Amino acid sequence: MGIVITNDANHVLLTEDTPFDYQKIRSRAIIEETQEMKHDFGEASFREYCFDGISIACCKADVYENIHIHTDFQEPRVFMMFMEQGDVSTSLEGVSDHFKFSTLEHNLLFNPYESETAGVKKQRDIQFFGLNFMPGRFLELAENNGKVLGDLADNVAGNRTAALATKFNPRITPRMRMVIEEVRQCKFQGGLKKLFLQSKAIELLALQCDQMETDHLSAAPAKHKISASDVEKLYFARDLLLQHVQQPLSLEQLSRKAGLNEFKLKSGFKAVFDNTVFGFLNDHRLELAREMILSGHQSMAMIAEEAGYSSPQHFSTAFRKKFGTSPGKMRN
Repeated sequence: MGIVITNDANHVLLTEDTPFDYQKIRSRAIIEETQEMKHDFGEASFREYCFDGISIACCKADVYENIHIHTDFQEPRVFMMFMEQGDVSTSLEGVSDHFKFSTLEHNLLFNPYESETAGVKKQRDIQFFGLNFMPGRFLELAENNGKVLGDLADNVAGNRTAALATKFNPRITPRMRMVIEEVRQCKFQGGLKKLFLQSKAIELLALQCDQMETDHLSAAPAKHKISASDVEKLYFARDLLLQHVQQPLSLEQLSRKAGLNEFKLKSGFKAVFDNTVFGFLNDHRLELAREMILSGHQSMAMIAEEAGYSSPQHFSTAFRKKFGTSPGKMRN
């Protein structure tokens, strides 16, 4: 596997010829590796688990200038991407030249070709969670397990480009985030760790497909009534909303900046993101707070302030309502 990273001026920032050891992903025993990278254009940390045709990767990164990553693969793979924080775009031949992942979005992609290109804007605190399945392993899991998986499996078996969703990246659900956090916090070792991680990989695959078969599909007719230009404005409004977590914009301010009237903003947000404008913001705030609590580095007062709550009491009430437990018990 070769990697070439360039900037907007097409100057080469990094070239690495690092063949991916496909024996790792085929290993019967779990193989765990960590890696730290530091360069002038950015830095990143990775943790990867490989076993039985599956690899799981957790990544955090800071990027100091716009970069473009070109990767060559020796073998195709089925890739599940969970973009927890940040913005990344990639190309998927036959589907889109600009497949964008934004905060709290996910998808499943199959690229039968030997190369892939991704664009990453200058940004800090990128965080994503990814899973790779070797095609044969994916086909084993997909057999006789529903229409969504069956349709994907037909494309994988035929070596054709495939995506779980092609028009809109589905939103990461609270349960998906919980499973991802369970993987990060896994305390098992050896064979038990492999068994646990395998179960979580399969659960995430099931959650993706279930979302497509239920919530995402039921919202599709409403989405189709929204023009492409309005969808773009809604995504812009969502990004603005998340940029002002501590001092939220009003509906009037948000609609004016996004170029939509308030009715289109509210109805479009519900159709595209399956939530109200401020329901979406509240979910994001609480998920952000949950991550800070689990990291264990800040006081509850600081977390409440960072998440945009006027008081720790207000924060605690909202947190308990969403997660069924208090912030203090969550930390303990």
